[in-house]
Amino acid sequence: MTESYAGYEALLGELRPVAFGIAYRMLGSVTEAEDVVQEALLRVHRSLESGEQIASPRAFTATVTTRLAMDELRSARVRRERYVGEWLPEPVITDGRDDPAEQAVTADSLSLALLVVLESLSPEQRAVLLLHDVFGYGYGEITDIVGKTEANVRQLAVRARRHVEERRPRFTTTTEQRDELAQRFFAAARTGDLAGLESLLAHDVVLVGDGGGKAPSLARSQQGRSRVARTLTNWLRALGRLSDIEIRPTEVNGDPGALFLVGGRLYAVWALEVVDGQVAGVRAVVNPDKLAHLGPVGDANALIRQLGGARPGD
Repeated sequence: MTESYAGYEALLGELRPVAFGIAYRMLGSVTEAEDVVQEALLRVHRSLESGEQIASPRAFTATVTTRLAMDELRSARVRRERYVGEWLPEPVITDGRDDPAEQAVTADSLSLALLVVLESLSPEQRAVLLLHDVFGYGYGEITDIVGKTEANVRQLAVRARRHVEERRPRFTTTTEQRDELAQRFFAAARTGDLAGLESLLAHDVVLVGDGGGKAPSLARSQQGRSRVARTLTNWLRALGRLSDIEIRPTEVNGDPGALFLVGGRLYAVWALEVVDGQVAGVRAVVNPDKLAHLGPVGDANALIRQLGGARPGD
């Protein structure tokens, strides 16, 4: 019995990343994904313990996780309709991946830009697109997971793919170019070099902030090279008055980004969307609820008071 239990635990440990990969891409929330993963693995464990014959634990886990995530997404959408301000996914840090192929998969399927686009799909469309295009499941396998005929699954995939391609830019910048651009971006922003920053931005660059009504953020997204550059430099100039500010470059959801810490506490996570050698999007997550999984989070409202009331977008 002990050996069997230990075997189950080892197997569940191997299946956890699989389940989380699906759940997070389905939901765009670390918290919600972890809840789904916990329930999915519990069901897998119960099935194994009851002696059920499972030909492929990985496929079984994918099925359970996807179905739970679809149910969770339906209820989450009601909450997101009431969300204060712009909604962005909870960021995950993806540094430390040495395999170039794995990096490409991460950047392609985890970016905040893509996850925002996926929000406009139905739960079924989102599941089919991710399972087929990201995780490599055949249409025949997906029919059992989502409870649709193969013809319906193919139709869902075509519609979802068309919708995403219409709204998703084509990335033609290499990883090296992307990282070098990010270094220049944060250097210009840190020093208040408005002209230098503008030169790195696409003419239609978009700046989005997510405070969720719990931290100071932009009331609405901003667009345009000059406007976005001014907003970023003004805000970072104010933050620069703090002696213990740290802007720590990192990879966020497969894209270049940075953690903003003051006194060792996290206040914001930025992710850059780089297209054709320019920064096409800046997404700033400051909602403390969406940062808690990354470590100790600071009080952004107290920080704003310390800075004399300077707020993002001022």
